[in-house]
Amino acid sequence: MQREHLVNQLKRHSEKIWDIIVIGGGATGLGVAVDAASRGYSTVLLEQSDFAKGTSSRSTKLVHGGVRYLAQGDISLVLEALHERGLLRQNAPHLVENQAFIIPSYDWWQGPFYNVGMKVYDMMAGKLGLGPSEKISKEKTLAAIPNLSEKQLNGGVMYYDGQFDDARLAVNLAQTAVENDGIVLNYMKVTGLLKDEQELICGVHVTDEETQDRYTLKSRVVINATGVFVDDILHMNDSGAPKIVRPSQGVHIVLDKSFLQSKTAIMIPKTSDQRVLFAVPWHGKVVVGTTDTPLEETALEPRALESEIEFILSTAAQYLEKIPQRKDVLSVFAGLRPLAAMQGDEKKTKEISRNHKLIVSLSGLITITGGKWTTYRKMAEDTVNKAMLVGGLPEKDCVTGNMPIHGYVKNTRFDTPGYYYGADRAYIMDLIYEDSSLGDRLHPDYEFTKAQVVWAVKNEMARTIEDFLSRRVRALLLDARASMKMAPAVATLMARELGRDQDWVNAQIKQYLELAGGYILD
Repeated sequence: MQREHLVNQLKRHSEKIWDIIVIGGGATGLGVAVDAASRGYSTVLLEQSDFAKGTSSRSTKLVHGGVRYLAQGDISLVLEALHERGLLRQNAPHLVENQAFIIPSYDWWQGPFYNVGMKVYDMMAGKLGLGPSEKISKEKTLAAIPNLSEKQLNGGVMYYDGQFDDARLAVNLAQTAVENDGIVLNYMKVTGLLKDEQELICGVHVTDEETQDRYTLKSRVVINATGVFVDDILHMNDSGAPKIVRPSQGVHIVLDKSFLQSKTAIMIPKTSDQRVLFAVPWHGKVVVGTTDTPLEETALEPRALESEIEFILSTAAQYLEKIPQRKDVLSVFAGLRPLAAMQGDEKKTKEISRNHKLIVSLSGLITITGGKWTTYRKMAEDTVNKAMLVGGLPEKDCVTGNMPIHGYVKNTRFDTPGYYYGADRAYIMDLIYEDSSLGDRLHPDYEFTKAQVVWAVKNEMARTIEDFLSRRVRALLLDARASMKMAPAVATLMARELGRDQDWVNAQIKQYLELAGGYILD
């Protein structure tokens, strides 16, 4: 998957009318591109920054049915999510891991209440379930999570959900789309919509952010899958269009594994603000979150509010024996959920359904918003089905339900370094075999090697230090300070592969250090 090759394909087919153009390279857009390309539709995806730069790389790292949605009575969403969870584990077994969770019970009535709820959850999952839930004693709870606060603990309920690496899945989806003859490009910004004499959309104007080259691409259908930025594209289409997204910020902190001392995750079903809080083991660290803070402004690089950080730390302190302090936070990251809610909807963000919403404008622009990573495939299927009707495309069945995603390895050992590359891991080892210096680590405390940088540039379209350290590997999220120390070596290697000069290296390092500084608590 080389960017130059894909850009050249666009140039060679400058007069072509594509079946589908997708705007947005997050979970939803990439899912749509995979679905459309695998059905045989000519497909182009355009992302203004890097794949999964926004919300899609900043999740709680869970593939889940949504225990909270069950409590809210949103049964259809839970059923859909549980089904999709099973399909994702089947299609990307190198990325989706079976994760045990414990809901600790500190009130006598909670045990029976949550035990019954989780049995319903199991029943709804059916044959795609990951394991039966069970009510467990105080002793068994503490044996599973030794660092759980003992005070007033009665026991717990153990259940199973999925855990994954969101940005790695995004990269694999991009590769899957290309393998199905799709064109997916990062750093391609859509600057306008092309309309015919009837004011129907028939393409897009786009600028290559690297070269400033401009293109006009024609298509039968244009799909707006830009997450929290869908309103920007809707206003590009119709300046008077009402807003359809309510952004909600979710913040997570990352701690050393000593704060959990377990491979089992904690789920707190009702915090002081009536949200769910998770503490989940991930890549040898612990991810704790999340918040649900309504925001008016959208940004590619959102920042955690002080109140959100304090909320997570104080809530975690109620349940953990080893109480996390600000100085213990290795990284803090924020993401914006694109909640589908029209203007005038007075619901609190945590009460807004996580169902997705499909809208077709009078001009034929298709907009998909809402949803979550777990249901990305179903969202894509619904969107492409709609595109068939809007664009008058030949009818073709969706094939992604049982389609392996790039990197597929059936029996993955999740304790193996670089397991998240799946089948590609062998090729990275080949690079080291050919040049042993590429086996050198980028940081003594982390397994990331120089070979991974070379692989990311050659095969995963990494264009900047941030692309690599934040999304091709997850160093920025796992340990922001350590990632800053890796930046010079990464920049030098990338410059060699991309044919960049020392000025580029210096600018990249400066830019990355400024960015990573925002992931560190003072």
